[in-house]
Amino acid sequence: MFRKKKRTAANQKKNEEKNRITHEAVTLELLKNVTAKMDDAEIVQRQTNNGASFSLVYIQTLIDKERLNEAIIQPLLQSKDQTFIQGISTRSVLRIHSIEEAKEHMLFGAVLIHDQENNEWWAVKLENSISRAIENSETETIMYGPKDSFTERIEQNVFMIRRRLPVTELKAEKFQAGSITKTQVQMLYIEGIANPAIVEIARKNISQVNFDMILESSNLSAFMDDHTHSLFPQFMQTDRPDSCAYSLGLGKIVILLNDTPFALIAPITFFHLFQSPEDYVHRWVIASFLRTLRYLSFFIAITLIPLYVALTTHHYQMIPLQILYVLIESRTKLPFTPFWESLIMLVIIEIIKEASLRMPTKTSQTIGIIGGIIIGQAAVEAGFASKVLIVLVGISAIASFLVPNYLVTKATTVLQFLILILASFFGILGIAFGLILLLAHLNGLTSLKQPFFAPIAPLHWRDWNDLFVRAPLPWVKLRPEYLKTVKKSRISKGEGTE
Repeated sequence: MFRKKKRTAANQKKNEEKNRITHEAVTLELLKNVTAKMDDAEIVQRQTNNGASFSLVYIQTLIDKERLNEAIIQPLLQSKDQTFIQGISTRSVLRIHSIEEAKEHMLFGAVLIHDQENNEWWAVKLENSISRAIENSETETIMYGPKDSFTERIEQNVFMIRRRLPVTELKAEKFQAGSITKTQVQMLYIEGIANPAIVEIARKNISQVNFDMILESSNLSAFMDDHTHSLFPQFMQTDRPDSCAYSLGLGKIVILLNDTPFALIAPITFFHLFQSPEDYVHRWVIASFLRTLRYLSFFIAITLIPLYVALTTHHYQMIPLQILYVLIESRTKLPFTPFWESLIMLVIIEIIKEASLRMPTKTSQTIGIIGGIIIGQAAVEAGFASKVLIVLVGISAIASFLVPNYLVTKATTVLQFLILILASFFGILGIAFGLILLLAHLNGLTSLKQPFFAPIAPLHWRDWNDLFVRAPLPWVKLRPEYLKTVKKSRISKGEGTE
């Protein structure tokens, strides 16, 4: 009890000290202490034409130095008014009352101005506008459709979304994450469409993030995930503004972070991870075929090699006689069991894939050719792997890349290894058991408290028109039922309006 009281008193004293510092008045001496050992910080003292003295405090690497003289220094020097700050009234000028406010503005690219005559401090936003140009998306490439992608500037990203959704109902709420990074976060949603309960869940989750460094979107999603230990992401990451605009129109939430080109979209389902922006560019029959092919490729990627191990180890009597002859011939004189043979080849494939990602672009193509042809052929000739397995590993590796979401591609690899282990012990029964566990896991996941396996569990037949088959857009008149949106109809006039 005594220790608890002592700890409470210490916490109370710490909070009082923090509040005292937060509300401490701004002085030039305090700012000199704050900027000590910061070589890029500058303190400049000047006088106006009427003799009034003022000081400027700023971090030169964070401001636009080319505009500093034109936008601030010259107007102040030429000012003849006693309240000389009015000379720059056309810019964003804010009154500062505490040292914490001063530090925050200065670290976000503002110039601090001290009116020595009236002992007042002001902040003028003059942040450096350095940013890369808008480029094509490298993670979600499509043949037709918009080519622009997000940049690291959050204002520019919001602009690209608002340009596509020019409605006042598109709301953008600001947050700050990371006690050290102080990353700017904006949550976007369409009022009157998005479910207020989902918006409140997202707002609460962002506000409760308590960590010192939030550098990019996946850092934030790690604190907002409903199921931290799952292999599957509960937030969609995208750098395409058109995907964000479409998701907002469906009633979802979009979260943007400064200094990262990837936005978060939620809530999502397992099936959204297999959808591509190009699905809504192709004719609906072709889009449906390609989407079905992705699901089939995911199934092949996680079961093909385990099925090979199960058949050759436990159920060889199920293999047709002619194929069995081929397998026996290819496995003659191999030193490893089917399990170890498959495990070694899959690990080698993963090493090659990771190496090709880390190497420069031109070199990575060479790595792929060397790994796919030379190493595979050498493994067969050296007697470390069968010809049949080399073919199956190649098919499995290619099939895993058909999933549009990169995070799911990596999850597919882990699932493949887990099911492979089950297949080596229990055969086809182990594969079936692994798939049942996978379905049970997916059924138990949620994204912002919404079911991750919808519209299958819970069952919403109406949403199946954009599930395995992408129905013609004129048929998709209602928003997804699992989102429980305020406005369900997507038809503004005529039939189907509310």
